[in-house]
Amino acid sequence: MENIKQVTKKLHRAVGEAIEQFTMIEDGDKVMVCLSGGKDSYAMLNMMLHFQKVAPISFEIVAVNLDQKQPGFPEEVLPTYLNNLGVDYKIIEKNTYKVVMEKTPEGKTTCSLCSRLRRGTLYEAAKDLGCNKLALGHHRNDILETFFLNFFFAGKIETMPPKFVNDAGDLVILRPLAFCRESDIETYAHHLKFPIIPCNLCGSQENLQRKKVKQMIEDWEADFPDRSSIMMNALQNVYPSHLLDRNLYDFKNLESLVPNKI
Repeated sequence: MENIKQVTKKLHRAVGEAIEQFTMIEDGDKVMVCLSGGKDSYAMLNMMLHFQKVAPISFEIVAVNLDQKQPGFPEEVLPTYLNNLGVDYKIIEKNTYKVVMEKTPEGKTTCSLCSRLRRGTLYEAAKDLGCNKLALGHHRNDILETFFLNFFFAGKIETMPPKFVNDAGDLVILRPLAFCRESDIETYAHHLKFPIIPCNLCGSQENLQRKKVKQMIEDWEADFPDRSSIMMNALQNVYPSHLLDRNLYDFKNLESLVPNKI
C-alpha cells in the first residue's frame, strides 16, 4: 500500500492539474466549498485549503453544509470539525428530507429529487454569501460512472464537466477532484480519520444503476489496469465528425467539401 505522503502528493498533483487545465480559480475569487460530511468533500476542502496557501493568487474559501434534517443526523460533527480546522463556514438548515420522502414514490430512488433540491439551496446560499464560485466533491470515478449511466440508460453522451456555469449564468461550478481516483481519496480519508457522516437517503438504496456501473468499471480495471485513465483521456479527445450528432457536425453539406472530379 502506498504511504500517505505518496497519496497526498498524487491528490495535490491531480487537483493542481484540474485547476490549471480548466482555469478554475482566479485572483479575488470567493469559493463556496460544499461539505456533505462524506470522504470526498472533506478531501476537497483540504485540497482547496492547501492551494489557498501555496497558490500565487489570493482567493477566499467558505465551507457550507446543508443540514437536510435527516433523522439521526449528528448536527455537532461538522461545526466541531470546522471550528478546529479554523475555516470560515456556514451551516444551512432546510428540511429537504421531508420533501424528498413525501414526493418520491415507494420503490423509486430519491437521488434525483434530492440533488435538485440540494443544488437549488446551495446556489442560493452562494449568492447570499457573495461567492462567485461553488466547488463540488465529484471525482474521476463519478465522472466515468455518470458517462456510462447516460450512455446506457439516458441515450446521450454526457457527463459531469469539471467546470460549468449554472442556468442563471451568475455562478461558476467547479469539480476540483475531477482527475482524482476514488481509491486515493479513500486512503487519504482513512489516514486523516475524517468524521464521516453517512447519508441515510443514498446509502439506504442498494439497487441503484450507478452501483452496477461502478462494479462494471471496477471489473474492467481489474482485467485491464489503468483502463479508467484511458477512458478519462477519451472524454478529452472528442471527434464530432466521427459521431452521429447533426447539431455538432454539418453532415448535410459534406459534399461541398469534396473537390470536383476532372
